[in-house]
Amino acid sequence: MADLNVGGQAVIEGVMMRSKERVATAVRTPSGEILIKIEPFIPLARRYRILNTPIVRGAVAFVEMLFLGIRTLNFSAEIAIQEAEKEEAAKEGREYTPATKKKRNALLLFGTAVFAMAMGIGIFFYLPLAAAEGVSGLFGYSRDAVGFNLVAGVVRLTLFLSYVWAISLFGEFRRVFEYHGAEHKSIYTYEMGQELTPERASLYTRFHPRCGTSFILIVALLAILVYSISDSIYAVVTGHAPALGTRFGVHFSLLPIVAGASYELLKLSGRTRDNAITRFLIAPGLWLQRITTKEPSYEQLEVAIAALEASLGVTESKLTCRRTPVS
Repeated sequence: MADLNVGGQAVIEGVMMRSKERVATAVRTPSGEILIKIEPFIPLARRYRILNTPIVRGAVAFVEMLFLGIRTLNFSAEIAIQEAEKEEAAKEGREYTPATKKKRNALLLFGTAVFAMAMGIGIFFYLPLAAAEGVSGLFGYSRDAVGFNLVAGVVRLTLFLSYVWAISLFGEFRRVFEYHGAEHKSIYTYEMGQELTPERASLYTRFHPRCGTSFILIVALLAILVYSISDSIYAVVTGHAPALGTRFGVHFSLLPIVAGASYELLKLSGRTRDNAITRFLIAPGLWLQRITTKEPSYEQLEVAIAALEASLGVTESKLTCRRTPVS
């Protein structure tokens, strides 16, 4: 199976797809129309040779996709807000005027994104370190870098799995997970060189080795190794284990290296997915996708295919619904 360097993510009532040259986000409105936003996108690693080196390109791609993901989520949220406001205006018998609330909505979405990132760092990065620090004296591993980071890693993975499982119980998130499955199925169809139709895409699995869920799992596991090494070096140089604040600062500064190395491993798993050893190693990430992806409907597959075709520069559509590009 070819690894054609196409990826994406699920958004609110839609899918974002990224190819080598452009990003397209397709969102279905309550009326059944699919709105598509297309943007040119050339990764920094392709524009600057110095950034296209192993580890570095992964760290750069991680930051790029973080901002791109937030931007596309904001776009889908804006569409959802506009549709809700249109419905409210229609019920009240007044004309819909989106310009009056556009600035406020943008600020609200930006504030929400910043708050979410801060909460993510606090819960999934700082809290595991604090938990490991809190119980280190009980088991006598305060100077054992490997033991400390194993505990922190277990706490981090437990928090992440609990979080994913908890949000999967909400109906709103289930639809996002269904679009996540539609994203994977459409990408599989493209990688297999098949015709991009909902009927064909429905035949493929919703579990993909290059999924961001698998990436997070790789990051969590690789972090145990990298942070154990960094803590050991710190203890050798200073003669004592790092304090909690110092440990947090060192670990956070090494996050780009962890993310970059994880990116390389994820890309490697995509290229060697048919290898028996690779299949064994990526199995936990695929198991986790049983939670983060759900079987999509044909209508959701249509949206994913619309985003994929738009990202690839395909102008003709074989979809039965009307697609309206937006600026």
